[in-house]
Amino acid sequence: MSSPSPSTTFINQISAAASHAVSYVRLPVLASSGIAAILSALLYFKQNELIYQRNLPIGTRTEVPKPPMFHMTDWEDLSIPTPDGESLHAYFLRPTNKRLDKSVTVLMFHGNAGNIGHRLPIAKVIQEHMGCHVLMLEYRGYGLSTGSPNERGLLIDAQTGLDYLTERAETRDTKIVIYGQSLGGALSIQLVAKNEKRGNVGGLILENTFTSMRKLIPSALPPAKYLARLCHQVWPSDTTLPTIKETPILFLSGLRDEIVPASHMKQLQSVCRAKKQTFKELPNGTHNDTVMEPGYFEAMFKFIREDVVKSR
Repeated sequence: MSSPSPSTTFINQISAAASHAVSYVRLPVLASSGIAAILSALLYFKQNELIYQRNLPIGTRTEVPKPPMFHMTDWEDLSIPTPDGESLHAYFLRPTNKRLDKSVTVLMFHGNAGNIGHRLPIAKVIQEHMGCHVLMLEYRGYGLSTGSPNERGLLIDAQTGLDYLTERAETRDTKIVIYGQSLGGALSIQLVAKNEKRGNVGGLILENTFTSMRKLIPSALPPAKYLARLCHQVWPSDTTLPTIKETPILFLSGLRDEIVPASHMKQLQSVCRAKKQTFKELPNGTHNDTVMEPGYFEAMFKFIREDVVKSR
């Protein structure tokens, strides 16, 4: 019997690391159907509190897990100032092995609940098994960051994170991949569209992202579907994504997503005009567990290696 190839061994390592993270990446979602009727009446006046679940789970504003909890040693705890006076908490992680033949940095944008510490198992796979630098940015009002979240503010935060990487000596010459989950995907689309012509973004990875907040409301908050037009947090992914044409894009879609229907990702793919795009379906992936599905990290690594590193 022949011994496994290096690529097979690497895939097995990724799968083992991913399965180890399962209990830590399950976080609250936008809202539960049981309280949707009550929340509907508050959609217009309290929509920021409904959309940006920064206080869930309990303690998430003060208790942010640190990398050493997951045996990560080469990291920095950062406070990054924004142009409008806020301070963003972030983790910068250095790769423990240089698996990729060119240096890559992944800028991670999380979903609408929890904090960056809850996503450390995901970052560990990217850092240790893919050999990338990782910047995990905590939006304003989340975790240890100051301020209150809203669409305009988060767009400033995202640009601040990208600018930090392009100005930092050890990352300014790396290829930067923007990686967003759910709400983070909507934020990533806006950031890449704004910066594509600057030439400092090497790739875009989207997981379970919605077409727009107004179009998501009928499925996420059914009783509020007739109030969707009152939503002032727009996040127009479906109209912004077609403007991205040069940046390679990877879509990671959980087909059993109970919050963002898989049809949203399909619609985004249908309007995508990027020259290089890959659509990966994860048949059993739900909103919070898609990252645990077999093939998730393998697709990510292949995308970075073939569409980002080798493309330029």
